Amino acid sequence: MKGILIFAGLALLSSAVIAQAPNTLTNKEKKEGWKLLFDGKTTQGWHTYLRDTVGSKWQVKDQTLVFDTSQAESGGGDLVTNESYENYELKLEWKISKGGNSGIIFDVQEDPKFGATYLTGPEMQVLDNKDASDNKKQSHLAGCLYDLAGDATVSKPHPAGEWNQVRILQNKGHLTLWLNGIQTYDGQIGSDEWNKLVANSKFKHTSNFAKVAAGKISLQEHPGSSGWRNIKIRLL
Repeated sequence: MKGILIFAGLALLSSAVIAQAPNTLTNKEKKEGWKLLFDGKTTQGWHTYLRDTVGSKWQVKDQTLVFDTSQAESGGGDLVTNESYENYELKLEWKISKGGNSGIIFDVQEDPKFGATYLTGPEMQVLDNKDASDNKKQSHLAGCLYDLAGDATVSKPHPAGEWNQVRILQNKGHLTLWLNGIQTYDGQIGSDEWNKLVANSKFKHTSNFAKVAAGKISLQEHPGSSGWRNIKIRLL
């Protein structure tokens, strides 16, 4: 009996490990409507902002989507999804190099008249809080709604080189952000409170910033290498 119990325990453990393999969906997630935005093998479903292809600095290594700063100077740019999204739940994991900086930008309006993703889309900050140069302002810390809301009380990233878990929920303009299970922001895009945040930010003179609560999702090119995996979305 003891041997049977041990075998059963090992079988359950093996099943759990398989279910947790990177860039896969469990049967439960599939039934709930989750879809992978990164298959762990290719950059299919993504392109560099305002281009048809993916820049060479964006590579897939060991089932991880990597922004590799060791590559040639050209071939960068922010990565964006081919599709646009409005009401959804997004989950992903990221890690950043020592001193690194990046971001998750959403509601991006891809149009040549907007030269960068951040001109239209709000950002959830990705940062090495300890060594990155952009760690001086509280709302610039990891997990915060960049330059708008959040501070060290909710920014609890793991050290550089370790994986962090993100959850973003956007439904009818209501936006909620979590980093490693801690809520870092909750509010309504376009509300009086939101407009006050924008008016006190570097985006106050950016006329098209966050005007549409729907758009593409972007992974930002920025100083330092970044890694991304388990990028999945569920439409609401």
